Amino acid sequence: MPTEEELFASVDALLEEEPQLPPPVERARLREAAGITQARLAIALKTSTQTIKNWENGRSEPKPPRLEAYQRLLNGWAAKHPAHGAPGPAPVPVAAPQPEVPATSTGPTVPEPAPEAPAAAPTQAPAAPAARERASRPAVSMSRRPAKGRASKPPAPTVDPRFPHGPLAVLDGDGRAYAADGIVLDCPATTVPALVEWTLKESGLGAAKLNRHGKDSDPLVVLTASAAVKLGLPERLEGHEQRRSLRLPEDHPVLKQLAHGKWQLTQRGFGPWARVYRKAQGRERQCVQLAILPWGALDDRSWPGVADMASPEIARVLSVYAARVITPRGSTAVSGLELMTALRPPTKAVRDEATGNWVPGHNPGSLGTQPVDPAPPEGQPEHPAIHRMGWKGGFLHEEAYQWVRPVELLTDQECLLPWAVGLDLNTAFLAAAARLTVGLSTPEHVQQPAFSSKTPGSWYVDLSHIETDPRLPSPFTPTGQRPTGPAWYQTHTVAYAQALGHDVHPIEAFLRRETGAYLDPWHDRLKNAYVDTLADLGVTRDLNDVEFLAAMERHKDVDPAMAAVLAAIKATVKGGIGKLFENPQGKTYKAGEPWPAMMRPTWRPDIRAAVISKARVNMHRKLANTARFTGLYPLAVLSDCVVYPSPGPTPLDFLPYATSGKPQPGAFRLGPTPGLAKLEGVQEMAWAVDLMEQGLNPARHIKGGDAVLDEGE
Repeated sequence: MPTEEELFASVDALLEEEPQLPPPVERARLREAAGITQARLAIALKTSTQTIKNWENGRSEPKPPRLEAYQRLLNGWAAKHPAHGAPGPAPVPVAAPQPEVPATSTGPTVPEPAPEAPAAAPTQAPAAPAARERASRPAVSMSRRPAKGRASKPPAPTVDPRFPHGPLAVLDGDGRAYAADGIVLDCPATTVPALVEWTLKESGLGAAKLNRHGKDSDPLVVLTASAAVKLGLPERLEGHEQRRSLRLPEDHPVLKQLAHGKWQLTQRGFGPWARVYRKAQGRERQCVQLAILPWGALDDRSWPGVADMASPEIARVLSVYAARVITPRGSTAVSGLELMTALRPPTKAVRDEATGNWVPGHNPGSLGTQPVDPAPPEGQPEHPAIHRMGWKGGFLHEEAYQWVRPVELLTDQECLLPWAVGLDLNTAFLAAAARLTVGLSTPEHVQQPAFSSKTPGSWYVDLSHIETDPRLPSPFTPTGQRPTGPAWYQTHTVAYAQALGHDVHPIEAFLRRETGAYLDPWHDRLKNAYVDTLADLGVTRDLNDVEFLAAMERHKDVDPAMAAVLAAIKATVKGGIGKLFENPQGKTYKAGEPWPAMMRPTWRPDIRAAVISKARVNMHRKLANTARFTGLYPLAVLSDCVVYPSPGPTPLDFLPYATSGKPQPGAFRLGPTPGLAKLEGVQEMAWAVDLMEQGLNPARHIKGGDAVLDEGE
């Protein structure tokens, strides 16, 4: 006979076993009897519709903590809806009472009398309580503001029924994929081809197109180190000097698996950002974007600290970025360029009058589908077309400022001021892109043209006779030095010379007659993303200047995840403009050979020159107006950062204000929108003069710690 102690031990072992669920068929019957859809149940349990289907057809079983919550729900339904002819089963007790799932904006919860337990994240990344999570996570679209006089409650975000789980997921090695709004998906894939199939058929991931003539965004799956190893990928890629050449060798087993499944890769191969696709079947795209975290997919310069976050927080950062900007498809520079095309698709459907069929046609205002050769002065000597013609007529040199005032031009009064204060213009290139008219057609060569500020192009003109204040940089050159003879300039630079009251007589020009504000939607979307994300960090438009400076001082500590989103938005602006004029890369490149970047329609050095020219002119205008209002002149300028001598340690001590207390128009102004200024850093004036005497630029180091400015944000 067993002893009492042995019996109690056996009973205790039974009590410690996982709760037992009814058979899969009964689970489906109970849900249908309660009138609840699989999609609604998935929202309540914060999982995917496909996962619910798997539970109800026996393909998979729930795991804690969803196991206990699901069992409690089924017990409640069983009490209300017993099987036909059978008494209602007594509910199985659970170990501890579970709190109710709070209502969320993603959809309704399952009604009483069966309250659900909240879905928690896995043990290695515990989720915050629901109330705190809702308070810390901003609404996806902060740009929708209520009309005056109406309730301030924001509308619930709409969910595209084709993509119920958002644009992306972060996959861990335990098979859990963390998506937007706290949703956790169960991913059974153990190979890369299986992961691609699951993503396309079961995950519910993706995002709707940003323009009615465009294409939906492909789903993105971000792989952690443990997920990469589980799928047969190396945790590290080694043996390459340059990050852009990181990729799996052609004989790697994963590439053989993909080839066996008839999956293809883009020309960049299987690297940190791998795009896996099959040729589209009709209108059905089959493409999945993968980002491998341990291979450096999320560069710390653009995504500070994100790669080291827990998976749910990575998903939060990337999902907010995807909702406000675009689903990442590579570096922030690549995403910035992709955003231009997504907002201005090159083609739209047009009816063929001969056949009556709908065919792709040019979308007005876009850059089209074919690359355009630059005008000779707009490219570089390596470009095949320019190399063939042996162009010797000089090149456009529209770049951002790198200027330091000569030390001998400092006055004793300036040197006796105690402080050097750095101002930084918010996303100066983005501000310059606003309402910017650029050329859309091929360039036309014109001799001795009459100058027109409304015609985008490159003008060969002599501006060396124009005298400007030596205490300010010249507005015509990135070095700030006075031109020494005729040179090529973009339209905005020449127009500024004309606005200063000088006659300009171009010798020749390359002009584009078809024009448009190509970057307008790009500017508007990124501006909203920037302003909304700053607002999430406590920096709003209604702050006065004192409050604004205080909010900016602490904004990065308010929410590191949203601070990372802000950094990524700024990097998207800078990188997107830079990608318009991407140079050939690689030690083996030879002049005259085509390179990949120049083969795309968005390789447009003339548009990049227009943005930078306008940004530099905007900076000079603010410098001149500030000098007129205050009598102060800058010590140095680096791109969008300027350093001033100051009687006090804040911008409030030298910026010009009217007697009403409002900032003087045309000078530097503090604020959170693109083109307005924020504090970059403060140092002693003696420090700045010492750097200037060494030939160094104080604007590059004004933050302290020998920090280098992120040029051109």
